[in-house]
Amino acid sequence: MPATPASSADPAPRQGAAPGRRLRVLAAMSGGVDSAVAAARAVEAGHEVTGVHLALSANPKSFRTGARGCCTLEDSRDARRAADKLGIPFYVWDLAERFREDVVEDFVAEYEAGRTPNPCLRCNEKIKFAALLDKALALGFDAVCTGHYATVVERADGSRELHRASDAAKDQSYVLGVLDDRQLAHAMFPLGDTPATKDEVRAEAEERGLAVARKPDSHDICFIADGDTQGFLAGRLGRAEGDIVDESGEKLGTHEGAYGFTIGQRKGLRLGRPAPDGKPRYVLDISPVDNTVTVGPAEALDVVALTAVRPRWCGAAPQGPGAYTAQLRAHGGETPVTAECAGEELRVRFAEPVRGVAPGQAIVLYDGTRVVGSATIAGTERTASPPVSA
Repeated sequence: MPATPASSADPAPRQGAAPGRRLRVLAAMSGGVDSAVAAARAVEAGHEVTGVHLALSANPKSFRTGARGCCTLEDSRDARRAADKLGIPFYVWDLAERFREDVVEDFVAEYEAGRTPNPCLRCNEKIKFAALLDKALALGFDAVCTGHYATVVERADGSRELHRASDAAKDQSYVLGVLDDRQLAHAMFPLGDTPATKDEVRAEAEERGLAVARKPDSHDICFIADGDTQGFLAGRLGRAEGDIVDESGEKLGTHEGAYGFTIGQRKGLRLGRPAPDGKPRYVLDISPVDNTVTVGPAEALDVVALTAVRPRWCGAAPQGPGAYTAQLRAHGGETPVTAECAGEELRVRFAEPVRGVAPGQAIVLYDGTRVVGSATIAGTERTASPPVSA
């Protein structure tokens, strides 16, 4: 069962404060140090803050335990203790069913289709800034506050832009690239304009008397208890033996489920013989239709262009082709691109070939530090092979 809320009733609705005045803020508190300090800063700024922990599993013990998760009973208790220290009301909201449908089942379905999803983006889009935000607004809150490292900039006309955090090493704007105008209008990221290191944020938490000051960060996927993604998928999808082949179609080995591979993967292929040139092989393609995984040399991964679908814009959609930089993974660097939106499709061409690009991943476009928007990669064009799509 989800953790018991501090009170069985939700906070009473109230009209939000006018812009520039004291706001009613709902602080999403994961039980970690970042969200606790973010809530503390919102309190210190003079806002009326209420803490909420999201119960995202009908059986929290099935999620990570100790320091590695953000969805356990232990995390709920840590969040409650932080809220008590800050002197703010605290609730636990059960969003387990919504999380299962929108994040976990989506994750499994994407892998089953041969794609590589990012569940953190989906959680931000569907849970923290959709289900949670919708409920917050219905209850009269003005903003949802989280511990993400990103910055919201308000323009003279009142519109808002999402920018990278002031500290590039901690920037999390990539996983927030799914937020639209309406969501940005009610988003608050108190840590985003902090040039402090993570150690300094921990020191601030300690100075504030927050017990989570030395709690290690969470890592990996919160709903996979042991960190074994392939085992998790096998339990959901069943084992399905198939072939591992080279670019010519010659069989090199077998696997127990194509869903257990990602494009660009090198380790875990368990091939019985080396490549003729002795160089490592990488996953080049995943075909769920015939359950086949194709491997080949690293240079065959070079991608020169891609097509992405379901674009979401942090502001107005760009008009015509434009020059941007693109980020392809949460901890990846930027690369120069030209991009053009054609209806519900985004076409991107790289200034130089890039590797490790897989259907299902998100591409996030930037104009300087400003997040322009994001889309889900549907297909790629490579230098050494026909286009790849899922």
